[in-house]
Amino acid sequence: MMNSIALLNDSFRRTFSGGKVMMTIGVAELPDCVKAEALRQVADFSGFTEENDPHGEHDFGSFDLVGRKFFWKIDYYDRKMQYGSEDPSDSERTLRVLTLMLASEY
Repeated sequence: MMNSIALLNDSFRRTFSGGKVMMTIGVAELPDCVKAEALRQVADFSGFTEENDPHGEHDFGSFDLVGRKFFWKIDYYDRKMQYGSEDPSDSERTLRVLTLMLASEY
């Protein structure tokens, strides 16, 4: 059974609604068509395994595109973005931030 954090993360990742989406400078400098495809890959990602998702939260993934490896990661903050969220399963108290980066920037 999928936990509530994974359900919230999947919903956010598929719609990019209810949180913030950020990209590193390396991704931002790529052509718009590559950025659009990278975001589509994030939204469509389903390759969760015990290795890349040990807590079952669906908060990290990686994929290859245009000869580069990309990572994406969801972090949890309080609504003011000052601190980490005390309860990522509570969408009223948590702001999700998805960061898309090149693996070389990690």
